Amino acid sequence: MENTIFGYTEGQIAQFGLTFGVGAFILYMLFIVLNLALEAKAGKFGTFILFLVLSLGMLGFVAKNVIQWILGI
Repeated sequence: MENTIFGYTEGQIAQFGLTFGVGAFILYMLFIVLNLALEAKAGKFGTFILFLVLSLGMLGFVAKNVIQWILGI
């Protein structure tokens, strides 16, 4: 029998952390980018560029999860 913590396996806990923990971290990073744009008075175009450049890695992470969901992996 597999070891469990509160009835959950290690894989289930890791999947939960990956889904919700990293998702919450991504939302927090978007808040930081917005705060940076507001404090720098970047304007609309500058804010767009900040979100584009600083959020590409997050977009890749989300795209990977969407592709895995579509393919059923």
